[in-house]
Amino acid sequence: MLKHPSLMHLIDIESLSAETINALLAAANAILKGHAVKISQNIAENTPVATLFYENSTRTRFSFHLAASRLKMTCLDFTREGSSASKGESLQDTAATLVAMGAKILILRHPEAHSAEQLKEIVGDKASIINAGDGAHAHPTQALLDMLTIQHHKKKFNDLRVAIIGDVLYSRVARSQICALTKLGVKAIHVIAPTVLLPQDIHRWPVVLYDDIAAGLKEVDVIICLRIQKERMPSDLFPDVVAYHEQYGLTQERLLLAKPDAIVMHPGPMNRGVEIESSVADGKQSVILEQVHNGVALRMAVLSAIAEERCQ
Repeated sequence: MLKHPSLMHLIDIESLSAETINALLAAANAILKGHAVKISQNIAENTPVATLFYENSTRTRFSFHLAASRLKMTCLDFTREGSSASKGESLQDTAATLVAMGAKILILRHPEAHSAEQLKEIVGDKASIINAGDGAHAHPTQALLDMLTIQHHKKKFNDLRVAIIGDVLYSRVARSQICALTKLGVKAIHVIAPTVLLPQDIHRWPVVLYDDIAAGLKEVDVIICLRIQKERMPSDLFPDVVAYHEQYGLTQERLLLAKPDAIVMHPGPMNRGVEIESSVADGKQSVILEQVHNGVALRMAVLSAIAEERCQ
């Protein structure tokens, strides 16, 4: 049985060492192979989990539910529309209520950046916080499951060239992916996007910038497409999805520019015909549904590690 990595909270990738990332990947791999990293039934039953989702979600929310269920944990399901938050209750009061009911792990999805860190300060040592996506800041479990998927196909990270295409400005996923890839020692990260979809400080990031998709895709091993997040941007920032697809959409023709064994990834949900062509999304090089599958195991690894750490 694999040793659990030491983990009390999961707020962002920056706070994790490469050793901890690799330990979580190893634990998730063990789960996928049927050699589950087990926690005692007593610990599981005494670690109620609450999901606090202030934004809509399919993959993240349900995979956390499945992960908690498979670990025999009790899962308290919160959504903004069906709770007192719709009546004006604050995040602080909602969290305090759930902790008072016995929740030991709070999984937060929130539209405001750094809300997970703020919640951690609010609850103190009464509960552990897992960031399930906060604004355009971070999405650590998505990045970790993406690393798990890459590892399955490419084994080692140090020789890899990874291309990330699309809306980096508003993407919490891209920030977490770039941090994880850097910590794991990839050779190069290509960011392919129009200037309007790049953060102002992008030149400080450990990436190579391309505004030409053909140049950026040349000889890469992994292609990650990002969703155009219209809900986060001003209405006049991105008016023409057709023009975007013509310049930056991943098509079968453009996929040929990458290495023949390159894998295609997308954190979802996809805008088919915008950032990715359906034939590519559903093609033999796509591992998009594998990412979804791996998410349950990765989140089981995270939940079990935190549960064990809380009971030390």
